[in-house]
Order: sequence, then structure tokens, then C-alpha cells
Amino acid sequence: VLSLAVLVALSTTAGARLLMQPLERLAIPLDPARIHGAGAIVILAAGRLEHAPEYGGMDIPDRIALARLRYGAHLQHRAGLPILVTGGIPSRGGPEEPNARMMARALRDDFRTPVMWLEEASTTTAENAAFSARILKANKVQRILLVTDALHMARAERVFARSGLQVIAAPTMFHTTAPLKAAHFVPSISAIQNSYYASYELAGMAWYRLRESLGRN
Repeated sequence: VLSLAVLVALSTTAGARLLMQPLERLAIPLDPARIHGAGAIVILAAGRLEHAPEYGGMDIPDRIALARLRYGAHLQHRAGLPILVTGGIPSRGGPEEPNARMMARALRDDFRTPVMWLEEASTTTAENAAFSARILKANKVQRILLVTDALHMARAERVFARSGLQVIAAPTMFHTTAPLKAAHFVPSISAIQNSYYASYELAGMAWYRLRESLGRN
């Protein structure tokens, strides 16, 4: 009965917010005054939709990746900074095209936004940070605008800072800022997805802290 009650609660937007709010409180929207001094915009990969027929069978960014790309393009048009996109091949036996290449194509073709660097080897957020840092430092870039969604920002900012970069968080996709409505107490598939995503990020943060407490990178 308790398990069923928790499942029903987390299948509502109101219940999902209980998990999302602690993460989103850590993700402060970018203050435009902080853009000054940054040397690059780094956009993190997310998921993909494979073999999209409307794009001639090419893979395209999913809704989370697309939101990150849209905000990254917005910042590039505003600040004129070079962009690095980071993300490799998501799994063995899956698509052969790295996420970064797919993201760069979307930025170029759909947002008329150039990409300076592609990091195509990473498969985790920690690798996003480590491999991107190598490229950026080799090009004399130390201070970055880091673009990802608000739920992911706390974990991403942590590992990018540990890579030796100066990170200015530029989160997007906030879910908990709008006032609650009656419909938010009705179960929905999107609320279950948000609960899962927030649970994943909370578990990831706990894992990182455990590794750090044990003296592991």
C-alpha cells in the first residue's frame, strides 16, 4: 500500500516537484552580467531520436538535448562566444554518429549557429568535463558558460569545476517555477518521467559525494 501510494504521488506533477525542487534551487538562472569574461559556451549532450523520417532518416536531438541547444544558440547570438558541444556514441551497438556531431548539425542547420569544437569521445557527464577541459585548455579557454537543463546542472557544474575550468552555470528548462494548478495533482506520464529524471540526478549527486569522501575522482 505504501509503495503504491508513493508511485501514485510521484506520477503527479505536484509529487515530481518534491524531487525536482531541491535540484532546481541549486541551478540559478544566468545573470547576463556574468557573461563577460567567459571564453566559450559548452553544451552537454542528452538523448536522441533515431532515424527521424522527416529529416531523411538522420538522428536528431531529443527534447532535452534540443532545449539545451536552443539556449546555447541564444547565448551564442547574444555574446558571440565560440561553442563546444560534448557527447560521444551513447552505447555499443547503437548509433555510430557521436552525439556531438548530431548536435553541431542541428545548431548549424536549424539555429544558424556555428560550432567551434566537437568533443566526440565522452559517454558520461564526468567524461564530458574531462575531455572538454582538454580541448578548451589547449585553446587557452579557462572560463566557460556551461549549458544544460536545470535538473542536471548541479552534477554537471560539480564535475566541470573539478576538471579545472571556471564554470558559469547557464541552466535551462526549469520545471518548478510555475504555480501549482489542480491538474498538477492528476497522474501523467510526463510527471513519471520527471520523477525518474530527478531521482537519477539525486542518486548521481550522492554517488559523486560518496566517491569524493573515499578520495576517488
